[in-house]
Parts: sequence; structure tokens; C-alpha cells
Amino acid sequence: MKIKHFLFGRPLSTEALQEERMPKWMALPILSSDALSSVAYGTESILIALVAYGVAARWFSLPVSLIIVILLFTLIISYRQVINGYPRGGGAYAVAKENFNPLMALIACAALLVDYTLTVAVSATAGVAAITSAFPNLIPWNVELSVLGVLLVAFINMRGVREAGTVFAFPTYFFIFNIFALLLAGLYQVVVHGIPSTSIPMPAHIPQGVTLYVLLRAFSSGCSALTGVEAISNATPVFRDPTVKNAKTTLLYLGILLFVMFMGITILANLYGVAPSPTGNPTVLSQVASHLFGHSWMYYSTQISTALVLFLATNTAFAGFPLLAAIVAQDGYMPRQFSTRGDRLSLNVGIMVLSLMSILLIIGFDAVTDSLVPLYAIGVFLSFTIAQLGMVKKWRIEKPSGWKSKVFINALGAIMSFSVVIISLVEKFSAGAWTIAIIIPVLVWMMFSIKRHYVSVATQLKMEIDHPLHLKSTLMIVPVGGINQVVRNSIEYALESSPPEQIIAFHVSIDKDEDEKFREKWQAWNPGIRLETFYSRYRSIKNPLLRFIDQVQRRVDGKYEITVVLPIFITKKTWHRMLHNQAAYFIERALLNREDIIIVKVPFHLKS
Repeated sequence: MKIKHFLFGRPLSTEALQEERMPKWMALPILSSDALSSVAYGTESILIALVAYGVAARWFSLPVSLIIVILLFTLIISYRQVINGYPRGGGAYAVAKENFNPLMALIACAALLVDYTLTVAVSATAGVAAITSAFPNLIPWNVELSVLGVLLVAFINMRGVREAGTVFAFPTYFFIFNIFALLLAGLYQVVVHGIPSTSIPMPAHIPQGVTLYVLLRAFSSGCSALTGVEAISNATPVFRDPTVKNAKTTLLYLGILLFVMFMGITILANLYGVAPSPTGNPTVLSQVASHLFGHSWMYYSTQISTALVLFLATNTAFAGFPLLAAIVAQDGYMPRQFSTRGDRLSLNVGIMVLSLMSILLIIGFDAVTDSLVPLYAIGVFLSFTIAQLGMVKKWRIEKPSGWKSKVFINALGAIMSFSVVIISLVEKFSAGAWTIAIIIPVLVWMMFSIKRHYVSVATQLKMEIDHPLHLKSTLMIVPVGGINQVVRNSIEYALESSPPEQIIAFHVSIDKDEDEKFREKWQAWNPGIRLETFYSRYRSIKNPLLRFIDQVQRRVDGKYEITVVLPIFITKKTWHRMLHNQAAYFIERALLNREDIIIVKVPFHLKS
């Protein structure tokens, strides 16, 4: 059976589609590596917001993390409902498109595209930070290593989904193994040796300076640990059948793993009194691993697996960004090229654009993760808010069984998500969040402009099939630079298409003697068509030709369709083209802007 996939754009067998889609074991590392890897810097982001207020203030990382976990499971439940309602993927964009106007859908889309770009930049720089925590001698190469990591992941993704899944599966599961080994080692230490003396106890009173605003700031910073949970709903179509069930199960696995790993690291950081380094090196996770493993092989295993999974976390964006861009391109709000797949069925244009934008961010922020994280949560939580508001509207309209509880869950998630957006914008505005507040509206404006262009093109190209054809006689003008095989080829084409009296050869001479000699050669050759020559004292070819065409048009006064036949020759090797002038190219570019002229290029292929 042959079907046409809504993204592939060409007929594929159902067996081929199933083979290209991902099983659950492969989808977890590809689509969840971003969320899972965020435990490497989620706890650290919370502690950075609290560390200035003393040791006791760091205890509040525990209740803040607990609130983040409550938000996590609210989002998990919400996005399981999104998967049910929108199995074709698109996540927040698909929800907003159906339940709101196009503006809301494009805001959600722009927010997600920004988030995916930041995911790549943050994950790559955090991965390098994990490496340099274990090997400080590599710190001067932060930018280069980050860019290299992005390019490597982009290359693997261009090899296709199956190849990417095979490459990414082992490092992600290796990271999960190391974090669980870390948590078990911490549990063992507590059971056998008791709570460490370095543990930060619950303070008897709130430390000075720790206000509600500070706790909210810590909460919004720690919410970076939740970025990536939407990726599975965005990319539901890449799962094998049963698609919806597999996607929901994978999302649940992600929620459980993220809860255990994130809360476990936060508790261990509290037990060992770990504080974030002012330079970001060593990381909090590195310090926790050092307390438990020393500098044994398990410590280096943890750091290497963390670095690997952070680099591979960029793959969540490489899976989600091109797929979302392809869906939006199908709707006409992004260039059509984003929906075109390469030879290996990868969305190459989206992959290349994402790579370029993230590399520019890495270079612009000097590969400093702490500078990028303030921008991180705004886009994704804005999309969370829109998606859950859309689901609230959907349940209220459709009123399925248990719709009131669903409305409550989604409304709660929307309120919590929007609070993160507001807190992040206010608290981190001067730290760079203002750029997100500008970029998202600009992206939305660009997408509306692209849609208007496509609508305009479609309107102008539309044709009524009952309208008769309007045929005109053709007057052909053949620019000739000499008498050779290229010109002969074009003259033969012109004579095959029109009678000789409707063909004019036009030659530009750069001196008067050459003009007379060319006329004599033409008469000797005598191809049977009229020759017009023009002496150009400024050695210009294009302008005399354009003036001659204008003169001919005035004489024929609309009785003929003017066709310019351009003789060109094609070299066997590409670099040979640089050895010849590009007169035909410049003439063509000038004529393409003329609505009343038809251009025909007649190629003559040179042999090696």
C-alpha cells in the first residue's frame, strides 16, 4: 500500500514509514535527553538564586524543587492529553491553531522555535562545563568545543532518524545509570553513616533577605529543569504504531525519571552543603559526585556521561525544531523548504538553520551557560501556557467524560506556567530576557508576512480552466557575441520556433572597425535572419540590449510577444565557469525584472 505522508511529501509504503519511525526505547533518548539532562543544571540554577543570602537560604532549594516537581507532573498530565487530542504532532502550535486564532498559534510556534534554539546553545555549553569540571585545562576551548558538539549532532541528524536513535540511545541510558548510581551511593552513605555533618538543616526562621520575590526567582530559574517535556507531544508522529499509546507511555517514563533524578540531586546537594561556584566551574553535580566518589573512575564516568547527554540533549531540539517548522511550513507560515526532506528523510533545512542560530548564540555569549539560562525558560513556558489554555477551551467546548477535572488540571498548569513567564521576564529582563520579548514578536510578524506572500502568489497564479488561451506571434531577439557553435545552437533553436522574418540577431561592438568586420562575417555565414549592431563606446553590453528591446517593443506595439534567446555554454567542471565572463547571467538578471519579456536560455555543453 502506498500513502503520501503529510510531512514526507512523497509516496512511501506504510512499511517504510513504520521502519523510519521510532520505537519507545529509541524515542526516550532522542526526545527526552533535553529534559533528562536539565537535572545537570536545574538544581544549580536554584542555588545560584539563593547562595547570596547565606548557607541557611540554600535549604529553600528543597521546597522550591518540590513545587517544580508538582508543576512537572501537571505538565506531564496536560501533555498526555495533548497527545490524545493532537496525534499529528505540533504540540502547543497544533492546540492553539485549533482553539484560538492564528496569532496565538504563531506566538506558540515562535516561542517553541526560540526555546529549541536556546536548548541547543544551553545544552552544548553545559556539556562543555561538565567536561572542563573534570579537565580544567580545557576551559580556554569552551567556545570551540561547544560549536564542535553542535556540528557533530547536526551531522548525525542529517544521517536520518534511525541512525540518530542508534547513536544517542547508549549515552542517554549511560547517563541515567550514572545518576542512579550517584543517588544509590548517597542513600547508602545516609543509611550506613547517617546524615553528613555538612547537611543544611531547616532554618528556625526565614534568613534575612530571603523574600517571596527571591523564592519566586529561584523557582523560575529552577524551571529550566522542565524544558523539553513538550518535545514528545510535538513529535508524536515519529513514534511507531500504536503512536498515541507509545508517545504517552514515553512521556510518563520521562516524568518519573526526571522527578527522581532532579529531586535526588537537590537533596544530595543539600546533604553535602554544596554551593555553586562563582565561575560555574566545577558544577554542582560535579561537586556532589566528588563528595560521593572522590576522583575515582565513577566520578569521571559521571562527568563524561553528563557531558555526553548534555551534548545529546541538543538532539531533542534537532528532532523538534525541524518537525515543528515543517508543520508550520505546510500551513504556509514558514518557507516551503522547511517541509522538504533529504535523501535520508531528514529535514535538512531545519537542521541547518537551528545549527547556525545556536552557534551564533554560543559565540555571542562566549559559551557561558549562566548567561544563556536566563533566556531559556521564557519561550518554553509561554508555549506551555498557550497549550494548556487551548486545552481548557477544548474541554469546555467538547465536554468529554470528566471534563471538569481536565479543565482544572490544564487551568492550574496554565496559571503556573504563566507565572514562570512573568517572573522570568521581570526578574531577568536586564539580564537579556528583553531580547526574547523582541524576538518572538518579530518572528510572528515574519511568519504572517510569509503567509501573505504565499496567499498573494496563489491568488495571482490561480487560473479559471474555462478561459481560452490567448496566443500571440513571437518576435525573437538573439544577443550574439560572435559567430561560434554556441550562437549557431541558439539560431537553430530560434528558426525552429519562429519564421526568419520574426527573428533579430543583436550584436554590440566595442569599436567601429570590429563592427564592420562582424557584419562581413555575418553576411558570409548568412543564417537567413536580420542582424542589428550597436557600437558601445563604454563597452557595455547589457544597457544597449535593453534599449534595443524597448525600441522594438514600441515598433511592434503589442502585436508580438518579445522573446530573448540567450546563448550560453556550460563548462564540464564547475570551477571552469570562473574563467569566463558572466555576460549572459547579468543580462538574464536584468531581463527577469521585465514583465513583458520572455527569456529562453539555450545551453551548449562543452566537453572535458
